[in-house]
Amino acid sequence: MKRPWNIVDVPIYSLATYAGGKVNMNICTYVNAISRKPKLYSIGIDPETTTYQLLSKSEVAILQILHQNHITLIKPLGKRKGMEFDKAAYLHKNQCLDTWQKHTVLKGACAYLLLRKESELEIGGDHRIFIFSTLKYSTKSEEEILMFNDLVEAGVIL
Repeated sequence: MKRPWNIVDVPIYSLATYAGGKVNMNICTYVNAISRKPKLYSIGIDPETTTYQLLSKSEVAILQILHQNHITLIKPLGKRKGMEFDKAAYLHKNQCLDTWQKHTVLKGACAYLLLRKESELEIGGDHRIFIFSTLKYSTKSEEEILMFNDLVEAGVIL
């Protein structure tokens, strides 16, 4: 039987963060739309990651809704730390990168959201909550979104 937090099937996201000419991408587990007007998102970020370090130096990030073709990127982006593994070099070498709104993004994502950091909340636990406003967005495909259950079925998440 699944753990309660794994019951609901949700899209898989990657957050691209930028600072000092660097880009990093991770897999985001805790993403929620929390307001319609203005469109706000909350995203949980582990403070011991490159994503957190870059986000602390930048006001913008891009949230990407992953396509089913991105399933092979879950382990390098989600199971490896950017402090130990150059994710951007890996993605470049494997021709997985594109540009959107003058920012490096994953090629072929179903949607992109350009976000502006509004606040950070320390609520306890192993993640910090960031609140973002949506500046721009683009939906490329509403089909074949990579979902949580796809990862379970592929054995990526047990």
